[in-house]
Amino acid sequence: MSSTISPLAPKAYPDMPEIDGVRFATAEAGIRYRGRADVMLAVLDKGTNAAGIFTRSKCPSAPVDWCRAKLAGGNANAFTGKSGREAVKLTAALASKAVRAPVAEVFLASTGVIGEPLDATKFGGILDKLAVKASPRAIFDAAKAIMTTDTYPKVATATATLGDVAVSINGIAKGAGMIAPDMGTMLSFLFTDAPVRAPALQAMLARAASSSMNAVTIDGDTSTSDTLMIFATGAAAERGAPLIEAAADRRLRPFKAALASVLENLAKQIARDGEGARKFVEVNVHGATSARSAKRIAKAVAESPLVKTAIAGEDANWGRIVMAVGKAGEPAERDRLSISFNGIRVAHKGARDPSYSEAKVSASMKNEEIRIDIDLKLGHGHARIWTCDLTKGYVEINGDYRS
Repeated sequence: MSSTISPLAPKAYPDMPEIDGVRFATAEAGIRYRGRADVMLAVLDKGTNAAGIFTRSKCPSAPVDWCRAKLAGGNANAFTGKSGREAVKLTAALASKAVRAPVAEVFLASTGVIGEPLDATKFGGILDKLAVKASPRAIFDAAKAIMTTDTYPKVATATATLGDVAVSINGIAKGAGMIAPDMGTMLSFLFTDAPVRAPALQAMLARAASSSMNAVTIDGDTSTSDTLMIFATGAAAERGAPLIEAAADRRLRPFKAALASVLENLAKQIARDGEGARKFVEVNVHGATSARSAKRIAKAVAESPLVKTAIAGEDANWGRIVMAVGKAGEPAERDRLSISFNGIRVAHKGARDPSYSEAKVSASMKNEEIRIDIDLKLGHGHARIWTCDLTKGYVEINGDYRS
């Protein structure tokens, strides 16, 4: 966690409602950081349903493997071999004992330095105390405890109706570096009191993540520890909310919208807290031959170091956008291309826009939020990616990350 809060941080945080059946607690275990909480325990009532999606990295962390197996039937603790797997087993056993639940119902996530073994013995005694003091009001503390190089905790909430009953969705996330859309490179946990079965949760989560957590990138690097999970306690059933078995149930429409809202909010916060970031950037690609093609082009632009450094320098260098579009390997025709910065068209039909004003565009580039619109005029494919600029701060943070 940085001592300097990002200038793009939220000016205020929402009031996070308590979710029946969910309790949180945090502690200082000294695993990675000193003088701050670095372990979080979420305790969920019996009967809670869970769903999750994880990194597509071919070198996943041990906690990711553990969670995948359980859904199917400080340190990242990644690339730590046998010791990593043993640390996960010991941590799960300690958590199981602390909350008096089967090991099969324990889910784990961790992040930090890849290759550094996790000393799970540090959890001894801590998890027992956390289970006792866990409170439904401690979600903000939970959001702070999972931070690494983040400069502020990321929380979001939304409400929806299920039948005639109001239900809530709360979410927390961490992520500031090693972020690329390949599931959503971060840790994020969502909690709801809606009575929804696991298969429906899984389908909704995967769909909502495609346009949120999978639409954010900081540096193009996919983590080994990506974890996005949602837990539904079903407590709203006591107030008359119907039990939902399938994602296609029409009664879920308001819930799906609320879920998408929470995930989009968290994704944007991750982009705003990119390591060293001073600009929040939205890249929109229109007129591509397909949505998939549009996303690849948007990703190429959003991850280009030349584009990102130009934005950091407040330079509307649209030639670098052309370069990034061209390198994406997707259908594009130079003489049809139009590019705009913050609604000001700078390039049209493959050349500088006739009404181009350097002063007007340069003034808009001083904004904290930069929107880049690219129209290929080839089809109806559209995609949106959120990112940030690339500053000296990113280099400084990652140059001495282990120091």
